[in-house]
Amino acid sequence: MANHTSFSTFSNITHWMHSTTNLTIVDVSTCCLLPVLASIILLLLINIPDLRQNKPRFKWILGLMKEMHTEIACIRLGNVHVIPYSSRGFLSVAVTPWGEQWKKMIRVVTSEIVSHARLKWLLQKRNEEADNLVFYLHNQCNKNSLRGGQVFNLRLLTRQFSGNVIIKMVLNKRYFGKGRKNGGPCSEEIEHVDSVFTVVSYIYSLGVQDYLPYLRWLDLDGHEKIVKRAMKVSGFDNGAMDNKLPEDLLDVLISLKDEHGKPLLSTEEIRAQPTIRLFIYMHKFILYLLIIISDIILATVDNPANVVEWAMAEMINQPDILRKDVEEIDKVVGKNRWVQESDFPKLNYVKACAREALRLHPIAPFNLPHVSKSDTVVSGYFIPKGSHVLLKLRFISFTTGRRGCIGGPLETTITVMLLARLIQGFDWSAPPGESMIDLSESANDLYLDKPLFAHAKPKLPLHIYPVE
Repeated sequence: MANHTSFSTFSNITHWMHSTTNLTIVDVSTCCLLPVLASIILLLLINIPDLRQNKPRFKWILGLMKEMHTEIACIRLGNVHVIPYSSRGFLSVAVTPWGEQWKKMIRVVTSEIVSHARLKWLLQKRNEEADNLVFYLHNQCNKNSLRGGQVFNLRLLTRQFSGNVIIKMVLNKRYFGKGRKNGGPCSEEIEHVDSVFTVVSYIYSLGVQDYLPYLRWLDLDGHEKIVKRAMKVSGFDNGAMDNKLPEDLLDVLISLKDEHGKPLLSTEEIRAQPTIRLFIYMHKFILYLLIIISDIILATVDNPANVVEWAMAEMINQPDILRKDVEEIDKVVGKNRWVQESDFPKLNYVKACAREALRLHPIAPFNLPHVSKSDTVVSGYFIPKGSHVLLKLRFISFTTGRRGCIGGPLETTITVMLLARLIQGFDWSAPPGESMIDLSESANDLYLDKPLFAHAKPKLPLHIYPVE
């Protein structure tokens, strides 16, 4: 337990083992929470370096479960039970609160945001962003030499594309600031998208104050300061509503009415959503949409970007796989037009590569925490009321059942389009002087340890590439 000192100073960690007759409890920690607040604070202050070293929480949780040779465990942090669950036998169990409010919100999202008709209505907006992607890449390749190619930061590129797709769909415009004439992001946009990823990264980190709220004012782990700094990238909201272009998803949501002709979504409902409190300092005009489709926003921005970065890194190191992708696209689409979403049903190998990258390199190892609303027993395991239940996402990238990710189809569409356009329009290789891409995983998250830099060279006829 040497690697888990910081946790044992303020928690009891309990391993629950299921038998046919009794629930055997094995205490794997002898340190209990001290009753005196001053002593608690002293212990936590001593262990701050370990807290920082051991984040994010999933690294520690999965390591603990591996040491204990178990697929289910209960971890008590302060007065909160955290139950990570990785068994494949119960992946479809609904564990989050159920009620009329959830039914209403899910009805709004499925019917007005991610329905087939709505996604079809927004097809042109997604195509415009895909065209801008290849315009920017081609423009940069021709900047210093005649189609000689250039090295690109694919992490930056994929994140900007993913962010712009959702902003284009939501607000019918590109960029958070002023975009450049060459199709690339300006410094304001880079800063804004980076701040989104900073906030997202701390969703999955362990915060002492989450389990000992009376210590929140101390900000012992520094999370609050970092997140606040990221969220202060809000200097883009002045006059945003006045300058918004019609018609987009925001217009749709604002116009929703109930059976009495009154607004379906109230301000109170919007502000009550816990996930979006992280974004309270972000765009005023996008805040309302984020409240309702927060999961879609997060998935659209981070998942496709992470999947495509990993997929490109893997395929550059395995040219035979990349070649098969190219051959399939050439056979289905040809070289005289760009791949479209209507081609996806025939691009089975490209989709398989994207899905395999998502399976091998998920954006997160667990689902967002679900909370049990009452004491319950699942397959013999007792789960106390108020427990945070985490399901391991291996093989179920978008979760499953009624609580599955409703943004899965949109996310998949964006991912396949991004990957297909990159492969179709350019030859990709490791940067000059390098033979292989380093596939090391970051110690703090599931991204590549270092951003992927790769060399791209245009390969299609010149007239195919979009012009300004």
